[in-house]
Amino acid sequence: MLINDNKYLSIIETIKSEIESARFRATISVNSELTMLYYNIGSIINENKSWGNKFIENLAKDIKLEYPNSKGYSVRNLKYMAKFAAEYTDKEFVQTVSAQIPWSHNCLIMDKVKTHEKRKWYIEKTIENGWSHSVLTHQIESGLYERQAIAEKISNFENRLPATQSELAIQTMKDPYIFDFIPFKEDMLEKDIEQALVKDITALLLELGTGFAFLGNQYHLNVGGDDFYIDLLFYNLNLRSYVVIELKTGDFKPEYAGQLNFYLSAVDGILKKDTDNPSIGLLLCKSKNDLVAEYSLRDMSKPIGISEYKITSSLPEEYEKQLPSVEDIQKRIKN
Repeated sequence: MLINDNKYLSIIETIKSEIESARFRATISVNSELTMLYYNIGSIINENKSWGNKFIENLAKDIKLEYPNSKGYSVRNLKYMAKFAAEYTDKEFVQTVSAQIPWSHNCLIMDKVKTHEKRKWYIEKTIENGWSHSVLTHQIESGLYERQAIAEKISNFENRLPATQSELAIQTMKDPYIFDFIPFKEDMLEKDIEQALVKDITALLLELGTGFAFLGNQYHLNVGGDDFYIDLLFYNLNLRSYVVIELKTGDFKPEYAGQLNFYLSAVDGILKKDTDNPSIGLLLCKSKNDLVAEYSLRDMSKPIGISEYKITSSLPEEYEKQLPSVEDIQKRIKN
C-alpha cells in the first residue's frame, strides 16, 4: 500500500539515500584506485607503441603468467586502458571525475560518447544518480544529453518559481520524453498510453528522473462538488512539490495549458501543505508548435512545462516487414 504522505515519502527517500551512500563509499575507494591503475598502465602502453602490433598481445600473456588469478588484463582491456589514457590527457580530471565511476562505465562512455563535454556530463550524472551499466547504456542511447542538457525547453518556470526551484525544475525537464517501453499500437488513445505507463512504472520513473514518487493515475479531486481526474500525479522529493502530468495524443492546443493550470490550482488548494513548494505541471503532447506553446504559457499563473513525447524509437512491426533487410540491401549492392 502506497502511503500518500509527504513526510513518509521524505523518510523513505532519506533511508534510500543513506543506503546508496553507504554502498557508494564502500566501493568508491577501491574503484578509484583501480581506475588510476588502468590509467597509468594505459599511459605506459602509449609511451611504448614503438614495440609494434604484438606488444599488447605479449603484455597480456606475460601479465597472465605473473598474476594467473588476476582479471582485467586481457588484450581487449589493455587496449581500453591505452585508449583511456590517450583520450583523457588531464590526469587531475581522471582522478577527480572519471575515477568516481566503475571502469566498465568509463569504457561504455568512451565507446558511445565522442566529445569531452558530453562525456563529463554523463559521468557526473552517473555519479549523481548511481546509474548501473544498463541504465547508463539506456540513457546514452536515448540521447539524454540532447533531451535534457541542451534541449530548448518550453516552460514558464523562471517567472513562476523561486530561482533555486526554477533551475532544478528546468534541469529535470526533457524534450522529448522517450516512452519506448510502450508497445506501439496504431491510433492509441490517451488512456491506452496512460495505462501502459503505469503498467511499467519502473521504466516511467527512470525516464522522469530522480526523486519522483508515484501517487496515482486518474487521481480524483473533488472541487466544489464536481469531480476531476488528473492523468498522472507525482511528488518530487528534490523539488519538494507535487508534479501533475497530463497526456495528449495529438498536437498541443492552448486550452490544454488552461486545463492544467486549473488542476495545479486544485492540487495547491487541496493537497499542498505549507512545507511544500508550488506544484508544477508537465504537459506531454505528441507534437507542439513551440511559438504557440510559449504564448500559451506567458500569462498562466501556475508553473507549467510543455514537452513532446515519443512512444517508440523504432519502426512499427508492420512497417519493418515491408522494408528490405540489411542482407537484402547488401546483396543488391553487390549485384
